[in-house]
Amino acid sequence: MSGSQDKLRAIVVDDEPLARKGLRLRLQALGDVEIVAECSNGREALEEVPAHKPDVMFVDIQMPGIDGLQLVQQLPREEIPQVVFVTAYDQYAVEAFEVNAVDYVLKPLEDERLRQALERVREKLASADIATQREQLLEAVADLTRESPEVLEQKLAAGAFQGELGGSRYPEKIAIKDAGRITLVPAADIDWIDAAGDYMCVHANGETHVMRITMKELEQQLDPGRFQRIHRSTIVNLGRVREICAHINGEYHLVLNNGERLKMSRSYKTKVQHFL
Repeated sequence: MSGSQDKLRAIVVDDEPLARKGLRLRLQALGDVEIVAECSNGREALEEVPAHKPDVMFVDIQMPGIDGLQLVQQLPREEIPQVVFVTAYDQYAVEAFEVNAVDYVLKPLEDERLRQALERVREKLASADIATQREQLLEAVADLTRESPEVLEQKLAAGAFQGELGGSRYPEKIAIKDAGRITLVPAADIDWIDAAGDYMCVHANGETHVMRITMKELEQQLDPGRFQRIHRSTIVNLGRVREICAHINGEYHLVLNNGERLKMSRSYKTKVQHFL
């Protein structure tokens, strides 16, 4: 492991190429960080972490196949580096991390929050109490899976953990950060979402919440069985759609239960009608 004055050796694990690039650029801009590997999935990370022995691993929680939590559990205990979870997860995961002193950064990423995470990594490395820190990781995962550390340890020892995170990989709540505050909006309450430049406007229960995130990143947090893109700049909750009206130019409008009318591009018509 690096000393407090050395560059931190980091591995970035995220299935989204743009997310990896964004994190890499931010970490490099902060300085004192050397990215020794980038992994697009958990399986790659299982090979790269033992090979590079990084000081810290920035890992996205929600990935297909082996997700971020499973990755930490499947690594040999002595190979587990410091871990900073990158997450758009719901409040329960965030609370579990805070209670167990496990660090995390919320999407969309902010430079100051990353700087704080790196400072905490250095503090933990200086403490040399690695065994306790690894136990804290297991406790955080136990909170998420609603299981005791003892039961989780038994599963890990038997190789029986299969990612039992209790249902959908999509968060029940969307974390929207604004002016230092985080508002947790239940996904089920969202009526529709539209883009406004670099920001997304999330309309829920008569209120509009603004968040800095790309349409693609936000779309990945939403269950496609409930939410669908109807325009390059609009996502709708299909359960809120009351009727579909044809427009003279070949486009369509969706009328929501609250009376809101949303334009649907022709290129999305077939896809949306399939779900409806």
